[in-house]
Amino acid sequence: MASYNAYSSPNQSYIPSTSSNQNYTPSAPPMQYSSCSTPSSDSYSSSYSSYPPAYPQQFGYSSGFQDNYNAFFPPGTNPEVIRSFQAVDRDRSGSIDERELQSALSSMYQGFGIRTVRLLLFLFKNPRGPSDRIGPAEFAVLWDCLGQWRMVFDRFDRDRSGKIDSEELKEALRSLGYAVPPSVMQIIMSNYIDSASGRGGLNFDNFVECGMIVKGITDKFKEKDTRYSGSATFTYESFLTTVIPFIVP
Repeated sequence: MASYNAYSSPNQSYIPSTSSNQNYTPSAPPMQYSSCSTPSSDSYSSSYSSYPPAYPQQFGYSSGFQDNYNAFFPPGTNPEVIRSFQAVDRDRSGSIDERELQSALSSMYQGFGIRTVRLLLFLFKNPRGPSDRIGPAEFAVLWDCLGQWRMVFDRFDRDRSGKIDSEELKEALRSLGYAVPPSVMQIIMSNYIDSASGRGGLNFDNFVECGMIVKGITDKFKEKDTRYSGSATFTYESFLTTVIPFIVP
């Protein structure tokens, strides 16, 4: 039995409410910030059901890809997104690996660590394609979601330091509907504190990583907690398969 009510006060507990019906996904902030969704093995087809039938939803972009990049992105994709993908897809294969993705994201945001990039690759990859690459559709959704995570980051980085401290992170997560217990907050922050100076904080890529892990694991918990009681039962195998992909990308 797993429970999170035991680690938070009553006014912090995760309980049923109208906000619980929001369309949470493992990547995007909740609905007040975002309406985008992440491709997954269960939802990939439905996530892209609004695209025209001619829009490619599987890998194998190479034929004709060199001639017209735009045709392989969702209609209305920002040209900057297309240019960024094109700049790192040097072999014109129509998909990019983790290093190419890191380069693309770092060109837009100041530095993206490879650990965060691998988590993003896990969350956004097409389950019907290679596990270590993403294509134009996934890249466009990822780019949009990161922009919306950036809005949350900037809102709570009130001192404009470029980092989110413990208190700011707690408020940011709470605004998204996650009352993270203090004990968990300590574990999170300990990963980003400089052991020599005792100082630390989350820059944007750390914030994205942290937010997606908290959100993703919480959403998986909700799938088992069908009564919104704050408790859920997992088998040992299902617990490992739920948690490990988020912490060992």
